[in-house]
Amino acid sequence: MPPRDSTSQPIPPAARKELTVKQQRDARRAEKVAALKKKQATEKRNRAIAISLGSIAAVAVVGLVIGAVVTNSTPRVEPDDITIQGLQSYPEIAGQTFNHVAEPVEYEQSPAVGGEHAGAWLNCGIYTEPVPTENVVHSLEHGAVWVAYNPDDIAGDDLEALRDAVPDTYSVLAPFPGLQAPIVVSAWSEQVELDDVEDERLQQFVDKFWQGGSAPELGSACTGAIDGAGKIS
Repeated sequence: MPPRDSTSQPIPPAARKELTVKQQRDARRAEKVAALKKKQATEKRNRAIAISLGSIAAVAVVGLVIGAVVTNSTPRVEPDDITIQGLQSYPEIAGQTFNHVAEPVEYEQSPAVGGEHAGAWLNCGIYTEPVPTENVVHSLEHGAVWVAYNPDDIAGDDLEALRDAVPDTYSVLAPFPGLQAPIVVSAWSEQVELDDVEDERLQQFVDKFWQGGSAPELGSACTGAIDGAGKIS
């Protein structure tokens, strides 16, 4: 039997038990840490997947929107490229400014398309009564469109359709008894006669001359002046 080393002391059972408990505690802690890291890794992976799916969905939505816009949109036609059959132009009025007058004016055209006019413009809108020409001409000078109709020809559903067809701003719609056509649309120095409310030239005229054309004071107000009789909007 080899001699016992007198410098080494045996580990007491209590010490061995204490070391075992510590090791067990460390092991449990390690297990908890590992479980936490696994949970965090899973959550991170799930977030990454969600972000990726969200990005794909967003790209798909944008693609659908762009595709719809490209598919449904039509090229804008420039006003100068619009041709209106039967259009009457008066170059002697185009681009010219005229005096404000207090007395009635005898216009060469009926309805008028420009010339001397009242100092106050007519507030744009829809009227159920005839409107004063001198005030409407001032509105035309500001770029408005005047849609006059013969009440003997346009009434009921046709009148409602005509009201829906005119622009919400910078337009005057009013009856004009004795008018030579069912509908006459005028802008500064321009005019066209229409056969009925379905005449496509109404929209063509609006596209070409509404807030455009040769009106000398484009963009000036069409509200804040005077109302005519029978204004409903």
